[in-house]
Amino acid sequence: MKRGFHLVMAFFLVCFLGLGMEAWAGKPIKVGAIINLTGPASTWGQFHAKGLKDYFRYVNEVKGGVAGRTIDLKVVDHAYKVPEALKYVKKFCTQDKVDMLATWDAGSGIQAKPLIQRYKVPDINFSTYQGILKPPLDYMYLPFGSYILDSYAVLEYIRTIHTGSAPPKVGLLTYNNAYGKSIHGPSKEYAAKHNIQIVGIEEFPTKTVDLTTELLRLKNAGAEYIFVQILPAHIITALKSADRIQYDVPFFGTWTSTDPDFFKLGKGLIRDRLFMQFCGGLPVDGTPGIKLMEELWKRYKTVSRFDASYWEGVVVAMIMERAFQRAQEKFGKINGETINQAMETFRDEFFGGLVPNITYTKDNHEGSFVARIVQIHEDATYTPLTNFFTPGKEKILRLKK
Repeated sequence: MKRGFHLVMAFFLVCFLGLGMEAWAGKPIKVGAIINLTGPASTWGQFHAKGLKDYFRYVNEVKGGVAGRTIDLKVVDHAYKVPEALKYVKKFCTQDKVDMLATWDAGSGIQAKPLIQRYKVPDINFSTYQGILKPPLDYMYLPFGSYILDSYAVLEYIRTIHTGSAPPKVGLLTYNNAYGKSIHGPSKEYAAKHNIQIVGIEEFPTKTVDLTTELLRLKNAGAEYIFVQILPAHIITALKSADRIQYDVPFFGTWTSTDPDFFKLGKGLIRDRLFMQFCGGLPVDGTPGIKLMEELWKRYKTVSRFDASYWEGVVVAMIMERAFQRAQEKFGKINGETINQAMETFRDEFFGGLVPNITYTKDNHEGSFVARIVQIHEDATYTPLTNFFTPGKEKILRLKK
């Protein structure tokens, strides 16, 4: 009788465990994304969301999810307001119990950091502001190099193209907030070491509607190159103001220099004077990552051509998917703790050339430190002017246009 009883109990235990494992296997992987969909610069956020949604839809429909589990993405709008972002971060962590987060801007990423670290939910921030990774950096990640990378790369390129015996004279034109000031320190540091003169730094509030005074100051200071850290709409304003004072110099920006609206506003203004650091894959590269993104365009029709903000949405989603895969492979389960541990094992991870190979370690969550300089054209295309390079370590190879 005892033997029979034990066999019956063993049978029910196996069934119970089997049902539990099956339920776990079918449980969605939850992702929360707090993105600016309606506030200033919301075009960026809208296309970030499109990239995230399209790629996760592709993973669910074409790949069958991750380890048989679908990815359940919930995108909310914080309208570029930090208090709203914090509210949603807390809700995602405490009520929705998400496995991973995406935050959007520098301010929200920094302010949400203590919450994210308290609840131990890994987060990728769309803004690559370097302050987000100040210690402690636990659970906070960037998808690729920070604005330090942009600063070094732009100035290194200027130093490479500059002619004459005198050092190049560079002016900085930026917002007076954390995002704008993110290029100040790295630019001054790089310039001091490489015989570049920063002849002026002009800061202005985000509500400024005319930049003639700021550009006139830089012109009078003798700036031969302008390095900007401002959103696309204000780049248009800067180009208009430069024309107004007949100031014909090249403008360089970070990878956030364009958005889908930018090219409509830039007709006749962009001409051949605008450049940026952009470490991403471009249609001219023809890489597997680009071909995948083109497949997303055709399949879901949310975009019809290359866009830098859509590109970043796809990249962030791809990094998350890889993190889920690694967590399953290494730990047999996918949750905030295992995802974080798995990400810190990333070593030279290849994403089809859509973004530089990514490495995360316990002490470095920056992703990569690889750049290239591209020219921005009025027809919404980009021409690479250099190879991919690591500023300070690899020589820039200038490409023929």
